[in-house]
Amino acid sequence: MNLQTVPFILLVISCGQASQYTELAQYVDDHQEEHVEALREWVAIESDSSNILRRPDLHRMMELVAEKLRLMGGTVQLVDIGEQELPSGQTIALPKVVTAQFGSDPSKHTVCVYGHVDVQPAKLEDGWATNPYNLTDINGNLYGRGTSDNKAPVLAWIHAVQAYQALSMDLPVNVKFLIEGMEETGSNGLDAMILAQRDTFFSDVDYIVISDCGWLSRRPALTYGTRGNCYFFAEVEGPKQDLHSGVYGGTVIEPMTDLIGILDTLISPSGKILIPGIREAVAPLSDEEWRMYQDIEFDVDNYKNKTGVSHLMYNNKVDLLAHRWRYPTVSIHGIEGAFSDSGTKTVIPAKVTAKFSIRQVPDMDPAAVKKQVTDYLQSVFAKRKSPNTLKVTMVIGAKPWLADTKHPLYEAGKAAIKRVFNVDPDLIREGGTIPIARTFQDVTGKSIIMMPIGGFDDGMHSQNEKMSRYNYIEGTKLFIAYLNEVAQINKTSV
Repeated sequence: MNLQTVPFILLVISCGQASQYTELAQYVDDHQEEHVEALREWVAIESDSSNILRRPDLHRMMELVAEKLRLMGGTVQLVDIGEQELPSGQTIALPKVVTAQFGSDPSKHTVCVYGHVDVQPAKLEDGWATNPYNLTDINGNLYGRGTSDNKAPVLAWIHAVQAYQALSMDLPVNVKFLIEGMEETGSNGLDAMILAQRDTFFSDVDYIVISDCGWLSRRPALTYGTRGNCYFFAEVEGPKQDLHSGVYGGTVIEPMTDLIGILDTLISPSGKILIPGIREAVAPLSDEEWRMYQDIEFDVDNYKNKTGVSHLMYNNKVDLLAHRWRYPTVSIHGIEGAFSDSGTKTVIPAKVTAKFSIRQVPDMDPAAVKKQVTDYLQSVFAKRKSPNTLKVTMVIGAKPWLADTKHPLYEAGKAAIKRVFNVDPDLIREGGTIPIARTFQDVTGKSIIMMPIGGFDDGMHSQNEKMSRYNYIEGTKLFIAYLNEVAQINKTSV
């Protein structure tokens, strides 16, 4: 081949891809009402994974997902992942995981899309302006529980594949789906399922895409990191039963007093973590990261206004984002055993349990954090010389996840966003935890990207959760463009 003809050939290929994308995008626009109706059908199912009374709805939700993929001609399986043990000792079946495959051409890359279709609890009386399980379109926003987290993104991926099929176009890559129904309560059974299928379902997977996150602002984003989470119970026990404060107050050392005392030693008033060894283990902020944070679109005042507080701990964008994403934090979530109902009750609780978490970042290790927290609280407690007992337990030890933003997978993401939205994306992290990303990374060894389409104001887990029609439809186009961009990645370059 004459090398002078190479640029011309590349130009012809590029023009062909642009023409194909335009046709696919037009198809999405022409069928957006069908896509909204599909979301309406999914939102109507109260697939709350935290409520065992809704478990039949959750099973129905998984069947609906499987049937949609089956009608598209996918190779679909409903994978049994076992049972869930309840506090009562009873067991109930976990919702099956849906896997599907479209295409098996060994000359093409294979992309696995992960998503979930279970939701957080929601009731109209919680403060919703609309019925949370009746999709409601108000000024271009589609309100309903699970719209942004994560039913609309899952449907957008399915509709992206469907667009190729409807226009009789070959998928540029092989596409696999893994859709679960227990993400909101810890993805019970999923880790074991991924391990069991490492050498089967995942054997030919090249890349894994997760769209269970959101943009930071109105600018599209790619997510390259999440914090982990170490969740602790600190239990202080004293009397053999609850006591009357008028009879025993002032004569016994109260477990609640001990508990409040040791909790107060976890963090300083300025937010500094006081547990030895935690801050010392954190990877330092590099100059490159600092520059990346400078370029991110983020409104500090808007962020403050959404919290409802009078002032934040940090007033500039870089410090605020760094402490939100890539530094550890301690948060105290509640105390079990304490009187919390309305009214008054003059009781001395016999046993109280504090619940708190430490968000993990590179280079922290959950096993080390467990020991550091336990040793520290026991030493603080010993100084109180209390007759009560302290038991510290770590119930979650999720590791952080971090990707290379220069990986071809991210370069493809940048190109896809540029094509659809005509802007360069923000490269962001998530302050929360998405444990499945680290599981995929550790078990399968595959490269992972997080590609959100949810808006910064979608209200995930909150009242009036929504997905804008714009993000839903343009997000579908983004996924179409992304599959095309991934197809261009040279297999020998990764």
